[in-house]
Amino acid sequence: MKAIIFDDFGSADVLRLGEAPMPNVRPNDLLVKVMAAGVNRADLLQREGVYGSQSYGDSTILGLEVAGDVVDIGDAVTGFAVGDRVMGIVGGGAYAQYARLDYGMAAAIPAGMSFTDAAAIMESFVTAWEALSNLGRVAKGETVLVHAAAGGIGSAAVKLAKAAGTTVLATASANNIENVLSLGADAVFDYRQADFEAEIVDTTASRGVDLIIDFVGGSYLARNIRGLAPGGRLVQVGLLGRDNNAIIPLDIVLHNHLQLMGTVMKSRSRSEKRAMIGRFREQVLPRVGRELKPVIGATYSLAAVSDAHRRMEAGGLFGKVVLTGFHE
Repeated sequence: MKAIIFDDFGSADVLRLGEAPMPNVRPNDLLVKVMAAGVNRADLLQREGVYGSQSYGDSTILGLEVAGDVVDIGDAVTGFAVGDRVMGIVGGGAYAQYARLDYGMAAAIPAGMSFTDAAAIMESFVTAWEALSNLGRVAKGETVLVHAAAGGIGSAAVKLAKAAGTTVLATASANNIENVLSLGADAVFDYRQADFEAEIVDTTASRGVDLIIDFVGGSYLARNIRGLAPGGRLVQVGLLGRDNNAIIPLDIVLHNHLQLMGTVMKSRSRSEKRAMIGRFREQVLPRVGRELKPVIGATYSLAAVSDAHRRMEAGGLFGKVVLTGFHE
């Protein structure tokens, strides 16, 4: 089968279209003919060598989320059949014409939804819902701040937080402020020009926000902590700033009884991922395709994957990058 491979870690130029063996179907697997795949920042980090030789699951081939047709199933699979249209999260292997997908990490594609849209759902909405609901314990009437709200997971978090009945504040680049407002955010701050900590003080009358979903890290950490209301929660989902050294004002954490949590999908165990996706299927999936839709920022053919990575690295995109054209 055709797949994206690379011989050495490096820039997007190391990626090339080549041949890879078909995946073996295990008892719990669906074999999926991949029609589209989401591009995630973890793919870029893996390509650069940030994770070293760790593969975190099923395959050393890049790619964490797929959408396509089931062409074979393992002996222990229940609830799915050959011919089903599915989307799901894989432990690598999505940048290929065929991928194996643990059926516990799969979901049926909603009727009428395209493969391209489906490929932008799972990583973004499962991660966002886990951060908001299971970890952040979001509640109706609270105020939530979402950083990097124009990205794939950030835009999903804005939509989900709004659907949960919260007041949603967000940060984004100036060119994406109107886009993020269109998702339902109540106020959006230009992260380059505005001091979001000061904006929180003004917007909440000095109370602070109840929950922050942050993808940036670094210097944002202390400002996030100072921006939380008493009893507030901070869920750290990513490190877009590439800075894992940050100052924690522990006096504020202690005095205001704050909670700091970290989460990442890639390094979770199979059972943890299954549980996360189970919560998504039960609590979110029935609304996907209706009031909850993904934002597609750009699509590229599988053969143009280097361009897709470069576009994501350039930043400023509104929504998700998706690969298509797997069988052309």
